Amino acid sequence: MLSTHRDVLSLGNADEFANGSLELSFYAGKSVFLTGHTGFKGGWLTAMLRHLGASIHGYALVPETQSNLFGIADIQSFLSSHTLADLADSTAMLAAMRAAQPEIVFHLAAQPLVRRSYIEPALTWQTNVQGTVNLLECVRQCPSVRAVVIITTDKCYENQEWHWGYRENDHLGGHDPYSASKAACELVVNSYRASFFNASGVRIASARAGNVIGGGDWAADRLIPDAVRAIAVGQMLQIRNPAASRPWQHVLAPLHGYLLLGKALLCGQAGVDSSFNFGPSQQDNLSVVNVLKRLQGHWPELELALSTAGEQSHESQLLYLDSSKAQHVLGWQSRWNLAKSLEKTAGWYRAEHAGNECMQRYTLDQIEEYFL
Repeated sequence: MLSTHRDVLSLGNADEFANGSLELSFYAGKSVFLTGHTGFKGGWLTAMLRHLGASIHGYALVPETQSNLFGIADIQSFLSSHTLADLADSTAMLAAMRAAQPEIVFHLAAQPLVRRSYIEPALTWQTNVQGTVNLLECVRQCPSVRAVVIITTDKCYENQEWHWGYRENDHLGGHDPYSASKAACELVVNSYRASFFNASGVRIASARAGNVIGGGDWAADRLIPDAVRAIAVGQMLQIRNPAASRPWQHVLAPLHGYLLLGKALLCGQAGVDSSFNFGPSQQDNLSVVNVLKRLQGHWPELELALSTAGEQSHESQLLYLDSSKAQHVLGWQSRWNLAKSLEKTAGWYRAEHAGNECMQRYTLDQIEEYFL
């Protein structure tokens, strides 16, 4: 059974962190406004911030799937405030932000699925572009905010299907509505930085991460959640795009980068109010089918079947990020390689399926292990 009492779990304080957490003990006691906290990445970031001793104020929609990290790991118990509302509701967002009086804002809320963007393009544009504009307008009306980190995606680049990594100064673009909306979101960030925030002293940066894996994701049309669902019902997993290559990493890796970026912004580090890539090493940029075959080593029940159905929507075949800027400027690097990431991901889902673990504690244990 999940604990609903914060004091049951030993979360530590800024002086008790493992060595790897000391670089982020800066967040202890700070007020953080986080959009998208009910989602997969947002839930993990909430748990990381609570591990670091921050006061977290969440703003998001209800979880979209019946199974979700937010409920299973009792993420709500980590929050100082919890607002369920849409990015389109500027009045609710401004009220929540002003009540929180945050020093920093992490914006993760989005419509994050490529295939859904073909089905609901208007919703995708409204959420990802106008939703970001609404957030930044609220920031302009909340004097406590000193820094903003906007999360976009590696898919914001104009994909050339080349074999080397995209750098932050490469051309933005997007074939599908999701990718294009995220490229447009980057333009919004640049515009607000130049037009408003440079003069006001608010520092803003964008973060572009590759494909993430980890426990607690049940979103549609994602590789690991699709595998989890197939195993649960004893079916073979139909692989839609087996040759597609992606930069795979554990969700904790880019979230660690976001936190380092936020710290650098708040501390006034020069040159960080810009865009940053957070992706794995090139050796972890593997095809879909190779990732699933490695996952079978931890999950023998997983059976694979190559799909013969024609693809209905455009998907990039090659995608790789050059993260040297984050490494040199922020001192960031992924602490877990793909093998470790797959092991930890499979372990989380197997523990949840077995039903004999406190998944909040299991989630925090993985965070603590990541920082060892």
